[in-house]
Amino acid sequence: MKYKSVFDIIGPVMVGPSSSHTAGAARIGLLARNLFGGQPDHVDIYLYGSFKDTYKGHGTDVALIGGLLGFDTDDDRIISAYALAEASSMQVQFIEMDEERSHPNTALLHLVKGTERLTVEGISIGGGKIEVVSINDYPINISGNYPALLVFHKDTFGTIARVTTILGNNRINVSQMNVARKEKGDIALMTIELDDTIESAIIEEVRQASGVDRVIEMKES
Repeated sequence: MKYKSVFDIIGPVMVGPSSSHTAGAARIGLLARNLFGGQPDHVDIYLYGSFKDTYKGHGTDVALIGGLLGFDTDDDRIISAYALAEASSMQVQFIEMDEERSHPNTALLHLVKGTERLTVEGISIGGGKIEVVSINDYPINISGNYPALLVFHKDTFGTIARVTTILGNNRINVSQMNVARKEKGDIALMTIELDDTIESAIIEEVRQASGVDRVIEMKES
């Protein structure tokens, strides 16, 4: 496991009571908001395992909403998240799921604004640390601790090479990269974790590469 500071071990500065159920939940909500590119109009949140069993008592619900509103783990406004979501016209619905997932602290968020849709599945692994394990049902594994690019692209020969060539030509170092697809020849998802924040001009160059369908920038959280 990668640790960047002592706070990765003892947990972040946060609104309590739990680093896994509160701080981790807030980070899942905040990361989902960042991936969506802003605040959604409506969010369905599916809770699994211990998240489902204890979300009201441990503040998981207000933490997830607070993250979706753009609040970090130490923001006192988290405790008023329900009222603030209503004031900002963001509708949130919690759905308790009996199905077992790969981790007991699992939340799946379906974000909607107009015609925009995004589904993010995140898990809280303790100490406020999280992992995103799927986006739009594509299996991935990213922490949100590092800048990353999510590149939806046609599953055809040469597309991955074109993207990595652009990064190499711009001296961008890749720390981790994975490719997931649902069906051969369909749209695939390339997840690329980077050592440093990437300039918008380089992201646009990736976006314009042949075979690339959509690019989402994930900033370090």
